[in-house]
Amino acid sequence: MHWARTMERSSDCGGKELELDEACFSVHNADSKVLELYGHSWECWLCKSTLMGKLPPNSNTSFSIETKYPFHVYYTNPLEYCHTTFDFVEHGHYGWNLTGGSCSHIYTIYQPPNPYMPILAAFMLFFFVAATWASGTFIARSGLMSRLLRRGTPDVQNDLGRLQETAAVPDPPERITRSSTRAKFLDTFRGIAILSMIFVNNGGGKYWFFNHSPWNGLTLADFVLPFFAWIMGFTMVISMRTQLRISISRLRIIMRCVRRSLTLILLGLIINSISATKHNMHGTTLQQLRFTGILQLLGITYLICSTLEAIFTKAQRTFQYGRFGFLQDILDGWVQWLVIIAITATHLLITFLLPVPGCPTGYLGPGGLHEGGSYQNCTAGAAGYIDRKVLGSHIYTKKTPGIYENDLPYDPEGIMNTMSAVLLVYMGVQAGRIMLTYHKANSRIIRWLGWALITGIVAGTLCNFSKEDGPVSINKSMMTISYVLATTSVAFCVNAILYVLIDLQHWWNGAPFFYAGIPWIKLN
Repeated sequence: MHWARTMERSSDCGGKELELDEACFSVHNADSKVLELYGHSWECWLCKSTLMGKLPPNSNTSFSIETKYPFHVYYTNPLEYCHTTFDFVEHGHYGWNLTGGSCSHIYTIYQPPNPYMPILAAFMLFFFVAATWASGTFIARSGLMSRLLRRGTPDVQNDLGRLQETAAVPDPPERITRSSTRAKFLDTFRGIAILSMIFVNNGGGKYWFFNHSPWNGLTLADFVLPFFAWIMGFTMVISMRTQLRISISRLRIIMRCVRRSLTLILLGLIINSISATKHNMHGTTLQQLRFTGILQLLGITYLICSTLEAIFTKAQRTFQYGRFGFLQDILDGWVQWLVIIAITATHLLITFLLPVPGCPTGYLGPGGLHEGGSYQNCTAGAAGYIDRKVLGSHIYTKKTPGIYENDLPYDPEGIMNTMSAVLLVYMGVQAGRIMLTYHKANSRIIRWLGWALITGIVAGTLCNFSKEDGPVSINKSMMTISYVLATTSVAFCVNAILYVLIDLQHWWNGAPFFYAGIPWIKLN
């Protein structure tokens, strides 16, 4: 029955060398008729399966299958038979026997090594190094080693004399440097985001969870941009308060914000120009230049939020709210919050009420094969429609269509997504205002975790605590409100944990991430 067991190893699949995230699927047609094999990635939600190939009678046919997600297959004769979803493993070899209107279970011909072993090995190595470093630091600071190395009976008189001499000499005053007054937990958080960005941008080991989600859902890569934006908001309010306290005029602060924003936008355009040139042998023209990008998104959101703070933020903490003093961090920024809520509400109204030709109102899907291909040219709904109408050819164009085979261009850092990201940045501003308003550690931690809980519950309610079944799914490509709130919730949690570990309890000094997150300034 298992006709293909003679194949010892399956790096070769029907004459094709298997790539990363591919497995070999050999199908044996024992029927006297030609059968047609259909399939699609299970991650492709509500997709119509496509024809993989025809199976000649009494023959063996091999296919390479993507292994990032479970794969759904069936065959026709001419009716549909044997709908099966199977989780293939990279570089494995699997078989399936078809006969008449029946089939066998998909079975394993060659079981490959676990593709996640490199991650486990790297984690174990990191844990060993961290544990060794922590143990050595503890022993050095506790003086345990010096006590173990002491030999003989201690000389009590000499010890007392040394103690008296030491007591007579006053300790030199501790030198306060700019680095010693920094919020190390925030630099560590920034370092985590920076190193994660570098890892993700270099392929993330080609693991699916180190790459962005095909559409709905969250992966580790989907947290990088939100963390950057959130931290930018956090540091923004601290910088703003410091400048106001040393009597820098608000107009001058606004001009600084405009300069920084324009610098980010210009750098983004330069990067887009370089990237386009690499893929175009004849150079880049203005008609080919992408106007949007991550740096442009950060620059515009920074300009909006920093201008609001420069105009309305208070230079000093006030005590004017009486019984509502426990809400001071919110009431101090009530004007800013009204503007942010207005921007968010505008984004939601456009997303769910703007008519898009040929598409259902409020469509949030990827188009292409989604929902059986009924809305093939509706990629990203209103957000994609606006970007294509306003920006034309100056938007992001994917190099490959992806599992949904949606060829219509859309921009994950487009106009609508930039509007949505304003709320994300301002959530970081709120976290920074909490730190400036309340000086007790417990007050800060409780409020950070409270915001994490509230935003997490709202995000879960919007997506129905599921990947696909909620009214507003978590989606990085469209930066939906549920995505903004979900990533904000995680950012608040991570921030609170790092604050306790690093700045409050001093259980960790933030290394090695701390060094990657320190801005390029003169520390002493």
